[in-house]
This record gives sequence, C-alpha cells and structure tokens, in this order.
Amino acid sequence: MVENAQHAKQLLGWYDQHARELPWRIAPGAAAPIRPDPYHIWLSEIMLQQTVVKAVIPYFETFLQQWPSVFEMAACEQEEVLKRWAGLGYYARARNLHACAREIVSKHDGRFPSGEKALLALPGIGPYTASAIRAIAFDQNATVVDGNVERVVARLFALKKPLRDIKAVLKQKAGQLTPDKRPGDYAQAMMDLGATICTPASPKCSSCPLTSHCVAHRQDCAASLPVRAPKKPKPVRYGMAFLVLRSDGAVLLRQRSEKGLLAKMLEVPATSWCVKPSPNHQASVSDEEAAPVRADWHGVRGVVLHTFTHFHLQLEVKLARVGMDCAPLAGADPERCRWVLQADLAEQALPGIMRKIIAHGID
Repeated sequence: MVENAQHAKQLLGWYDQHARELPWRIAPGAAAPIRPDPYHIWLSEIMLQQTVVKAVIPYFETFLQQWPSVFEMAACEQEEVLKRWAGLGYYARARNLHACAREIVSKHDGRFPSGEKALLALPGIGPYTASAIRAIAFDQNATVVDGNVERVVARLFALKKPLRDIKAVLKQKAGQLTPDKRPGDYAQAMMDLGATICTPASPKCSSCPLTSHCVAHRQDCAASLPVRAPKKPKPVRYGMAFLVLRSDGAVLLRQRSEKGLLAKMLEVPATSWCVKPSPNHQASVSDEEAAPVRADWHGVRGVVLHTFTHFHLQLEVKLARVGMDCAPLAGADPERCRWVLQADLAEQALPGIMRKIIAHGID
C-alpha cells in the first residue's frame, strides 16, 4: 500500500538533492512568491510534447532570445515562429503556440490565467499542459500525468493491464498521491524520477527513493510494467519530389496549404503521397505532370525515407537545373512559390523531410 504522505516526503527529499537543472526551472523548494515564469513553463511544456528534453533545450533558449515574453511572440508573424520551430517536428504545436500567445495578450492582457477552465480555452493547451502550468507555475494542487508519471504510478501499484486500458485509473491514482504542499515540485519530481531512475527498460530500483512503497518492486516485475499493447505496423506512402536548382544556387520552394500535415510550412514541390507506389517505383506520366517547372528532369539515385507519427514515407527525387528566367508553372501555384538561396535555407521554415530531400538531391 502506498502511503501518500510518506511517499511525497521521500520523493520531495530526493528531488531537493537530485533535481535536473533545466532552463525553465527554478531551484526546488523555492517558496512563494518565487515561482517559475508561466511563459517559460508554457513554452517548455508545449515543446516537450512528443520531444525529449535534450532536443528541446536549445530550441527553448533560442525562442527566449527571440521572444523574451509572450508580448514579443504575439507581435511576430506565424511564419517566424515556424522558422524557429523547424526541425522540432509536430508543427501544429508551433501554430498553436503563436495563436495562444496572441490570445493571452488580447484576452488576458499578457498574463497567463491560472484557472483550469481558462487555460483549457486557449489554443494548444489540453488537460496535461493545463495541469502542468497550474502546478508548476502557480503551485496549485493539479495532477500532472505524462508518460514518465504513468510508468511510475503503474509500477508503484503494480497495475498489470495494458496501458491504454488503465489511463483513467493511472490519473486517479496519481491524483490521490499528489500532495497539497509543493505540488509543483512534486510534479517535476515524479517526471524526473521516471526520466532518470524509473526508466522504461532498466529501472534503477536500488537508487529509487520510493522502493519501499513500490508493489512492482516487491513482486519483481517493475521492468515489465506498464504493459504495452503490440503496435500496429505503420503503412507506407510513396511520392515524388521535384528539386529545382537555379543557376545562382537558389532552390524552388513552395508554401504548403493552411490545413493538414505540415500546414503553412515550406516544401520541395512534390506529388501527393499515396499508399500505392507507381509501377516499379518509377515516375508515371501523372508524376511528370506534377513537375513545378518545364525542365530536363533526372532521377536521383536512391530514395528519401522519413517516418511520421502514423505512416512511413518513401520519396523518389527528380532533379532539374534551370536558368535565371525559369518560372513556376500555373499548376504549381506560383503565388505560393519562392526561390531561396542555399545559404539562406537554414533560416527557412523547412521541416526535416524537406531538408532530407534537398540534401539527397544536392549531394
């Protein structure tokens, strides 16, 4: 049986000694009114969705340099946020980030609300992020449950059903454990414990402050929990990308539509991504008709592979070198097209798959 008060005391004592130093945190145990900046907590939590801490830190620091407060972010254009976000993935987060900043400034005078209902009304903020902001930034008794916390709780109580079937139970158990005092530090302590000690494959039970409370440890089954259902194989989609290099070294790029995957990001013009490839993985007549300019196209050896959340993507690449007078065809939607010098590509809102295509074609 997990004893709530003793469990929290031991975990917070461990956190005071072993808390990770992260740029959006303050020192553990800091008393009110010294609290983390809600802007920092919001920004970090949005970035940390589906992304590991190590990858997030440089992006977080870059964003703060560019936009020190929510006012500066709200005042910029969305494309600027997408440019800085490029490479971090899951780009809907960046679009929601900008929309949320504007709502906080326009509807809340630039101050983050502390109430659950008001937070949930903001773009891109769901139950988890709202709880994280309330607990960490405002020290409210809110239960924060991410993947790390789910794993810790599943092991503490030795919950042996598939993870997808016990989400509500995990949230309930985690809520029962959340203390009234220092809930923000407690939330971060649970996340740190899962990230550094109670890890997925090889939990370091001998170093865990909660070993005496852990039912899974007593039953010697911690490493097997939580139980995960077998993953369904991801489908594979196929397509062809058209890489156009102008004589001055510029690359033809096009802004994607306002909705759907990679919305408003820049792309290398391409066919649609279909489940069935063209015969023998070679370009079909319809593929050639999708070319953005009239040119002599040459196939680039090999394919570009990329994995999204729900599917794998395999792209052939066609390359054309053109003169300065080359212009996109009407079917390529010229108003959304632009020429970008290779030296300036790093500053563009280019997702990882598009950078792969360019590197594949140029190399």
